[in-house]
Amino acid sequence: MSQRELVVLGTASQVPTKQRNHNGYLLRWDAEGVLFDPGEGTQRQMTYAGVSATDITRIAITHFHGDHSLGLAGVVQRISLDKVPHPIDVWFPASGAQFYDRLVNATSYFHQAELRPRPIGEPGVLDVSDAPFAVSAVRLSHLIDTYGYRLTEPSGRRILPDRLRTFGLSGPIVSELQRLGSVEVSGRTVTLDEVSEHRPGQSFAFVMDTRLCDGVYELAVNADMLVIEATFLDSDAGLAAEYGHLTAGQAARVAAEAGARTLVLTHFSQRYRDLSAHRAEAEKHFSGAIHIAADLDRIPLPPRR
Repeated sequence: MSQRELVVLGTASQVPTKQRNHNGYLLRWDAEGVLFDPGEGTQRQMTYAGVSATDITRIAITHFHGDHSLGLAGVVQRISLDKVPHPIDVWFPASGAQFYDRLVNATSYFHQAELRPRPIGEPGVLDVSDAPFAVSAVRLSHLIDTYGYRLTEPSGRRILPDRLRTFGLSGPIVSELQRLGSVEVSGRTVTLDEVSEHRPGQSFAFVMDTRLCDGVYELAVNADMLVIEATFLDSDAGLAAEYGHLTAGQAARVAAEAGARTLVLTHFSQRYRDLSAHRAEAEKHFSGAIHIAADLDRIPLPPRR
């Protein structure tokens, strides 16, 4: 059975707390498992969440600050220890290639799995021809090179049962119609357009450490799920701008203006033990579904439009 959900492995920003592990997010997308920003402790959090190394098919790193990448060393060693049978693409900013190499080779271990490094030199659509979605990398505004990621499923058609009944269609001929685009019925041609409607593919956007910039909006536009950092509150907007981060209010305004459906706030500063103010701030600007991410949450993607 297909399953599309976000498994939250950690929600802390620079400093982990007793309640929040460093970053880590696994997007389950049917048979795919995309691990975003594995911070320190990700391997242990995977165990708590019931995520195995074999579940990972791709790894996406936004930038090489420690809270977004130090867990890579343990994760890749676990991937080899478990002898994951499929290759795993690893996307990361090309300017951080030295850090990628150091993390992957941090200690001695048996390299028994195929990691395929995919350094990103320029923003754009990535080569993922073997995936059920397109992936775009978009440049963000942080202290070092940082990319956000957007996964987009191809659009399709939704069959309308009442239109099938109108043309007397049922059984195997419906599959034939979907495969060929048209069929002959009682002397006339029935096309797929006559019995279906456009169905936009699902989309997922991942926005970590950044100030407000065009890239944030580009990633968020019409996203079914927008996972976005909310390190600070609006009262600390000056600190957010200085250190290259967003506030909960800014993130919510982006979601509202971009037409996102589900907003997931995460990456919280250790100064905020209670996150109720983050929710209150977000609710001022965004009327859709809001999730204040907590470690080990499982958040399903919303149903298709």
